[in-house]
Amino acid sequence: MRPLAALALAGLLTACGRESPPPPAPVGDWHWKLPTGVAPPPVPADNPMSQAKFELGRRLFYDKRLSGNGRISCASCHPQDKAFSDSVALSLGSTGERTLRNAQPLANVAWRKSYTWANYSLTTLERQMDGPLFRTDPVEMGINDGNLPTVLARLRADPLYQREFARVFPAEGQPLSLANVVKAIATFERGIVSFDSRYDRYQAGRAELSAAELRGLKLFRSEQGQCLRCHGSPDFDDQMAGHGDSLPFHNIGLYNTDGKGGYPFPNRGALELSGQPADMGRFRSPSLRNVALTAPYMHDGSVATLEEAVRIHAEHGRRGAKGGDGRRNPWKDAAIDRIQLSAAEQADIVAFLKTLTDDTLTRDPRLADPFAARR
Repeated sequence: MRPLAALALAGLLTACGRESPPPPAPVGDWHWKLPTGVAPPPVPADNPMSQAKFELGRRLFYDKRLSGNGRISCASCHPQDKAFSDSVALSLGSTGERTLRNAQPLANVAWRKSYTWANYSLTTLERQMDGPLFRTDPVEMGINDGNLPTVLARLRADPLYQREFARVFPAEGQPLSLANVVKAIATFERGIVSFDSRYDRYQAGRAELSAAELRGLKLFRSEQGQCLRCHGSPDFDDQMAGHGDSLPFHNIGLYNTDGKGGYPFPNRGALELSGQPADMGRFRSPSLRNVALTAPYMHDGSVATLEEAVRIHAEHGRRGAKGGDGRRNPWKDAAIDRIQLSAAEQADIVAFLKTLTDDTLTRDPRLADPFAARR
């Protein structure tokens, strides 16, 4: 009799306008598509990957309702056609303030040992997300204790979100919470994978490189170029999980404002967290994948072109009237001074770096804006 009673109750609830909860989304249905030599990234035990959570996170990533005033989304500073970076030096927050640092590309972010340009304490995407969501100086997404209930109410008013949060987080009494919003977006970001550039196809024997690109590749791998020291992982950085044990950050001689190695406040690198003088000007070495799409460059977006970025390295630092002579920065990484590249060799390296562009990434409908058809 009990099964029949349960069925009758379910019918009564439906008749009263209350739908039965949706069935839980499948767990463990996520499959990484990775080239040989690249292991799956680490994923937090409390936020496993699933296809339904990835799709939910994609929608939230593009949803402007998630900002305090409903004006911007995560994608506003990380558009797909720029390899999920930005096209300006400093991004525009929801209230019109500029961010302090350049928006980093999100491709292959799942493999990072730490997040942001210089904060080595942020070691998960979930933790990192507190910054853009809640930062007040400057404001980015603009969520705070006062408007958080309003933001969540906007999302809860959407029947699709009500249904999908219940499917993805079925064991929770109130599945549409800020914590689960963060988990879903982090899942989407972990799923932004880029290993299908022309260089990757060349490595797999499915494409060819020009003579200049091959010369650039050889220089990139050489002691003469010193590139592998900071960009030697499969993601062309030195922050990829499984490649080295440290959390390296580097001073490339971009500034020397006081003749003692100073960088402009508040962008003084890992020093801001550690307080150690030797950490002045030390920032992460970003991934070079899709680097031709992610200009402007450096932590503050102060380098406009890829050619200029390579030239600064080849000249052992940057000299500028306001920034001082970075070539003489006492905290500069010693490897920078070992680079020996002629103008022609710099051009060859730039040619090679352009082979790292993954056109599949920028056009992949799995990663695209689900609201685009409405706009």
